[in-house]
Amino acid sequence: MNAKLIMTVEQMKCRDIWRQTRNLGIGGSDAGAIMGMNPWKSKYQLWLEKTGQAEPEDISGKESVYWGTVLEAPVADRFAELTGKKIRRAGMMQNIKDPWMLANVDRLIVGEKAGLECKCTNAFSVKDWKEDNLPDSYYWQCQHYMMTTGLPVWYIAVLIGGNSFDYKAVPRHDDDIKALYEAEAEFWLKNVKEGVMPDIDGSESTAKAIEKQFAGNKSDPIELPSEAADILQLLHNFKQQEKDVKAAIQEQENKLCAMMGDYEVGFIGDQKITWKWQDGRITVDSKKLKKDFPEIYAQVTKQGKPSRRLRA
Repeated sequence: MNAKLIMTVEQMKCRDIWRQTRNLGIGGSDAGAIMGMNPWKSKYQLWLEKTGQAEPEDISGKESVYWGTVLEAPVADRFAELTGKKIRRAGMMQNIKDPWMLANVDRLIVGEKAGLECKCTNAFSVKDWKEDNLPDSYYWQCQHYMMTTGLPVWYIAVLIGGNSFDYKAVPRHDDDIKALYEAEAEFWLKNVKEGVMPDIDGSESTAKAIEKQFAGNKSDPIELPSEAADILQLLHNFKQQEKDVKAAIQEQENKLCAMMGDYEVGFIGDQKITWKWQDGRITVDSKKLKKDFPEIYAQVTKQGKPSRRLRA
């Protein structure tokens, strides 16, 4: 094995020390964000966290996190029961050659050069695990573990919806590991250690991170750099393309509706198309409510979080 144990399972129970240690490098849950495959966190958000410019979201109080922790052992035990493999708990491991590569290993397979990652997910995610499918972020997590430890295979076991169990063997993919290593090395050595900001992407995570990073308390105008003109032109072009696409979609829908006529259901081969009446949306006249029933208005209204809005 190309890694050494730096924190035991017992030591990892101290969450403050565990957080401090994992910020000394890149862990498996970071791999998906660095590869642009994490639907919840972007590389930019991760960079802010690793450089101390933003605090990671505290998810310890979430029910999904609680049950994921509680059910890790049953998931691992079920894997051992179904496969006949012996497993043992590990801890946090560190690559010997590149100390910034870290891995929180759920289990190692006894007598086999392999590890095990345990997951829990809701029933709505069942399609993500169907047959050979695996969420992209978890694929990169497993490849990161194999990159860090040098092991040739990593199993992943999942409990879906609390009553459906599945497991898969994720083989080591050397080409993907090479790409992962290059991306992680650049992120850690250049972006984190040298403080070079990574490229801005179009994710919601990055948008929220930027908004939270900059308070917007300067009212004086700023002269933007010359490259802002190119960005603005691209923005206008994309907005026009968006309008064109929406118009093209509406045109095709109009043609289908004209073909349907008075019929509510139609078929094109095996594909079913419907055009049916539905009840109108119920709305509240907020102006009238506020004017005629101010006390009720005050009781039933709520204001969302303030946000900065870009107008260009």
